[in-house]
Amino acid sequence: QVQLVESGGGLVPAGGSLRLSCAASGSISSIDAMGWYRQAPGKQRELVARIIRGGRTNYADSVKGRFTISRDNAKNTVYLQMNSLKPEDTAVYYCNADLIIGYKGGNYWGQGTQVTISS
Repeated sequence: QVQLVESGGGLVPAGGSLRLSCAASGSISSIDAMGWYRQAPGKQRELVARIIRGGRTNYADSVKGRFTISRDNAKNTVYLQMNSLKPEDTAVYYCNADLIIGYKGGNYWGQGTQVTISS
């Protein structure tokens, strides 16, 4: 059984920083991509950042220059370093991964971690 376990959320003032982590566990053969999405109250879930095999990244325009996604392949872990946080970054942040289990691919979600930025 595959699990994505997030950590690192919390409450910080505007201008502060947080680092989110997401560790994938289970009978994983390989990981094609990992990323972070967020969902604010009353809004749709949106892509924040994504990193694919080989290290190529893409970011939402709203976080470019402030957030950095990285990945530790040996630990099956993805990180999201968030700097210069703004109140509009407040949301539940979800880890997402495209995993290969045996020879079958699948898309998986974590349970979410709350990020709250105070003004």
